[in-house]
Amino acid sequence: METKIWTVNEIEQAAKAIKRGSLVAFPTETVYGLGADAFNEQAVGKVYAAKGRPSDNPLIVHVADAEQVEKYAMVDARAKKVMDAFWPGPLTIILPVVPGAISHTVTGGLETVASRMPDNDVTRTLIRMADTPIVGPSANTSGKPSPTTAQHVYHDLHGRIAGILDDGATTIGVESTVIDLSVAQPAVLRPGKITPEQLEAVLGEPVDSEVHQVAASEAPKAPGMKYRHYAPDKDVYMVAREDWTQAIIWAQGQLAPVGLMLPNDLIVEHQLAGMNFVWSLGNDDAEAAAKLFAGLRYFDDRDDIATILVAELAHTSANAAYNNRLGKSSSGQKFNVTDFM
Repeated sequence: METKIWTVNEIEQAAKAIKRGSLVAFPTETVYGLGADAFNEQAVGKVYAAKGRPSDNPLIVHVADAEQVEKYAMVDARAKKVMDAFWPGPLTIILPVVPGAISHTVTGGLETVASRMPDNDVTRTLIRMADTPIVGPSANTSGKPSPTTAQHVYHDLHGRIAGILDDGATTIGVESTVIDLSVAQPAVLRPGKITPEQLEAVLGEPVDSEVHQVAASEAPKAPGMKYRHYAPDKDVYMVAREDWTQAIIWAQGQLAPVGLMLPNDLIVEHQLAGMNFVWSLGNDDAEAAAKLFAGLRYFDDRDDIATILVAELAHTSANAAYNNRLGKSSSGQKFNVTDFM
């Protein structure tokens, strides 16, 4: 299959592909998604096959407006509050499914369904032109770092999907916050840009933000909860800010170059500017999140790099998504001076 890259001016071709049951990667403000008609079970099945995704890992349904959600989910007053406050935007909402309204292939066999309205005009136009909500897991090989450009998608999925709608690099760079509103106490199942504190302010009630562990026999209610995610093939280690001096000394003593991903102030402090084994995470925490996956992909594609050291950010609510994805990318491995020196 030839995978086409369409410009935003060719959006009609992308919509036609969705209508005929093909797979189309689309841009959002978070990462690129892999789209299929949410009501076409055969097309949805192709998404799992193209990604190599486990069948019990539910998909997020993307909509152009809140009214579309009512076709397949039970929308209550709490849901309307957060939709009004945060949509379009990087928030996924889990609600009870309307019985028989949408395939279990979409929900991972559960009686709940996840929905989001992306803050991207191009994609909302695509959904309207296709005249259907579209499922949209990240448009990458399952388990690998998520794609933040059309080129990342092409690298992973060319030959497996019909096309990619290119709207440039994403702005947020990590996946949406997932809140479960199908339970008595709202719970954040995956951290993202929208924080639990922001959600509590709108809902007027406590939001559970503890990390939920999913047993091997249990179906996850949201993506990113159960399976290995966001991980390059290379060894990745998190580096606390105070450990960078020793980490750089260790890296410089290795026979093979070590990939370093760190913010600009540390690059300047350690005189690393212009080095080809350095990836800048930018000038602030938001920029670091936007550049995280691209940096992991850059070093993962380099044959000369075996190890990647990545800056851990301060453990604040705003940085929870970044540190969560980095923790999964590294399988929780941290650079420890005593172990490495």
